[in-house]
Amino acid sequence: MFEKVKNQDHLLGKTNRIVEGTSIIGNITTLADFRLDGKLTGNFSSEGKIVIGPSGEVVGDIVCKSIDVEGKFSGKLLTEGMLNIKSKAHITGEVIVGKLAVEPGAKFEASCEMRNL
Repeated sequence: MFEKVKNQDHLLGKTNRIVEGTSIIGNITTLADFRLDGKLTGNFSSEGKIVIGPSGEVVGDIVCKSIDVEGKFSGKLLTEGMLNIKSKAHITGEVIVGKLAVEPGAKFEASCEMRNL
């Protein structure tokens, strides 16, 4: 009779976090922002921003709104927004982004396509 409308406002400003020393094997899906300082072997999907910290590592595919990479990433990355690659980052695989920023010193060994998603 009544239709429930899911309001996502309660997620604004909140960030999920996986700390250094934690390893996850499996897929992660979230509506909120996410910071990873541990290791993920699996796919990662977020409707917000993802930050892979200096000790963070992802082996798998990522789909997100925007992403900062300070650690390691290997796989396929799809983001409609900005990919910020920090100086200590190491990225391998395939990257499809809206915008790209690479700091000097970063290792970027990936095919890259920029397009409006």
